[in-house]
Amino acid sequence: MENSRRSFIKKSALGVAGMAIGGTGMSANSYSRIIGASDRLNVAIVGLGRRLGAFTEPIAMKEANVQLLYLCDVMASQRLNAAKRFGGVIHYSPSLENDVRRIYDDKKVDAIIDATPDHWHAPGTCYAVQAGKHVYVEKPCSHNPREGELLVELQKKYGKVIQMGNQQRSSPESIEIVNEIHNGAIGIPYKATAFYSNARGETPLPVKAPVPEGLDWDLFQGPAPRQEYMHDTWDYNWHWYGWTWGTAETGNNAVHELDIARWALQVDFPERVEVASGKFHFPDDGWTMYDTMDATWWFPGNKIIKWDGKSRNGYNTYGAGRGTIIFGSDGSVYVDRGGYKLYDRRGNLVRERKAGGDEAGTALGGGGSMTTMHVINFFNSIRGRDSLKSPIDEGVKSTHLGHLANISSRIGKGFDVNVLTGQALDRDALKLWSREYEPGWEPEI
Repeated sequence: MENSRRSFIKKSALGVAGMAIGGTGMSANSYSRIIGASDRLNVAIVGLGRRLGAFTEPIAMKEANVQLLYLCDVMASQRLNAAKRFGGVIHYSPSLENDVRRIYDDKKVDAIIDATPDHWHAPGTCYAVQAGKHVYVEKPCSHNPREGELLVELQKKYGKVIQMGNQQRSSPESIEIVNEIHNGAIGIPYKATAFYSNARGETPLPVKAPVPEGLDWDLFQGPAPRQEYMHDTWDYNWHWYGWTWGTAETGNNAVHELDIARWALQVDFPERVEVASGKFHFPDDGWTMYDTMDATWWFPGNKIIKWDGKSRNGYNTYGAGRGTIIFGSDGSVYVDRGGYKLYDRRGNLVRERKAGGDEAGTALGGGGSMTTMHVINFFNSIRGRDSLKSPIDEGVKSTHLGHLANISSRIGKGFDVNVLTGQALDRDALKLWSREYEPGWEPEI
């Protein structure tokens, strides 16, 4: 199984690179034989938590031709675990680092994979690009709308490769069916329903506690205003403990499906957003955000995207834990990480294609062949041998839908949006457009 998966990845990801080599007709296999030290990229991974496993394969693949210089995390145990994990797939030992600022200062580093908590994503990308690095930043690429605007400005100013980790953009099956939708396979597409269902359990109450041994709490907070440590904050539950670090489930997972919906409908910014949301499970636990959301965005051309998000109710309303359904005048498409199904207007299955990879769905951490292809696409785009599957301005637009929904949820009302800029046309919404930063940590262009 492992060998077949590796073969699939090489054919799907590196094959694209082979076709893109200046029209020479050189195959991916020929390219892999001549690729040398002059083409090697020096890489650092920052943030060694649950997403770490998604990056071991693209780093270790010989054809990727990268050198892992640093494994960086603010928790000592994470660094040791990462070193052990990579020790099984590479023949050398990367440096273990606590402070990412030392990596920014190292001129040998070409690219950074940023898998830190949400509040670090955009500021960390800004610091890295300004230090001359290319960045693969996990979703959501920003913590708030203003940070997304900064990322677009950043890329234009410095010209570095910035890719968001919306890995389904690199899925051959998703690329195929979205292209077919654009070419009229279901007539005129007018609506997309994106969804996510998970049975997350009770969350501990955040109470004051000593900083865990080995954790650099100051660096964990980084750009965020300083506060006392609360129990269990650093280990994933920062997602649900208020808006200081996280972006709730809409930023955490909806961005993936909303990206597919927006891509298929060929829409950018909406005209209006409306949300119904609430916390309906474990009412007295430590989860401080909504755990259920229904959101709707209206776009020019009478197009609509809907989001059905259930963080703590695992009922699979649409037959799976996550995915997107696109409706058109002559048919519909169901697409997820496992492939797609094309239906005619009567609901009859016309064609089905299953993915050859193994990308995880609702399991914590995820990772798999799509992520590997997406990371390889990032590496080869740096080399100029491929084009990004998800340029940062595309990632920003999809993340922006999540921000608009979160703001609507927080202010308790819907609002109109400038379709050209994405900016809210509501005073209350604009109060949440940015955030307060720890002095000296403000991301700037």
